[in-house]
Amino acid sequence: MPVPLRAAAEPHALDINQLTVSYGRRQVLNHLNLQIEPGSIYGLLGPNGAGKTTLIRTICGRIVPQSGTVSIEGRSNRKKSTLRRIGLVPQEIGLYSHLTVQENLEAFGRLSGLSGSETRDAVAWAADVTRLSQRHNERLDILSGGWKRRVNIAAAILHHPALLILDEPTVGVDVDARNELHEVIRDLTHAGMAVLIATHDLDQAETICSSVGFLLGGTIVTAGAPQALIDQEFGGRTVVIIELRKPLNAQQRSALQKAGFIASNGDMTWSILGETNDSTSSALSVRLDRLGIATREIRHRKPGLDTLFLHLTRKPGEGVS
Repeated sequence: MPVPLRAAAEPHALDINQLTVSYGRRQVLNHLNLQIEPGSIYGLLGPNGAGKTTLIRTICGRIVPQSGTVSIEGRSNRKKSTLRRIGLVPQEIGLYSHLTVQENLEAFGRLSGLSGSETRDAVAWAADVTRLSQRHNERLDILSGGWKRRVNIAAAILHHPALLILDEPTVGVDVDARNELHEVIRDLTHAGMAVLIATHDLDQAETICSSVGFLLGGTIVTAGAPQALIDQEFGGRTVVIIELRKPLNAQQRSALQKAGFIASNGDMTWSILGETNDSTSSALSVRLDRLGIATREIRHRKPGLDTLFLHLTRKPGEGVS
């Protein structure tokens, strides 16, 4: 009796294999590997200059790599038909400010190659999924930053891409608008769309992303579900955070660095990972008083992606955790 054939595995929405990109002698991406599943949200994290923009431009076919491959749904991005399966929302608002929301979407629909009837259907769908219907007839220049971001997203999904790339999607928007954008992004994944978010907002990444990857030295140095990465790196340790009332002198700064504290916020915030309890907190307070360090607050919290980011990007000599 013949064995029934198994259905072929669904291809990755994005599959990057051994990608290398150089500008002259400077290697920006170094044998980078990355996979994103359909219906998932992937956070691309890394410091300025890590290569996030180069990676996005390579995915979108604007840069030809020295080696490696980029595939969308199993097809090479060297083909124009494959590139049409990508939607890109740049950090800058790329819309016509003198047009209404509907006029913008209709214009982008036709520019993306849709027919008149296809554009009407696509605009209705995109406006519904991004919750823009109530703003259809308003000019773009009177909308808030959060609403403009939604229109930008709607314009990028009119052709129903398999992969949506968002570059810093919540820059310049308030907390309420950010949370509403998160709901819009989640709704898109429920329809099977994969989303790649390049962001410096680590709270956003921890909240919304099903997986994240840290881009350092031209490659993804660690990747996985946010909480799993945090637990793997830090276990049950907590973060001790010292908020200062005034800047430190050289002796005080050296003492904190030797103890393993890491500075941030213009050296006005110092943090360290460790096991903490009432006795260790009291001992720390006494030691800071002896050093003449004026503190505004000493608090404890669980590690997050921001802690992991500092841990991965810390330079030699900045203290150990």
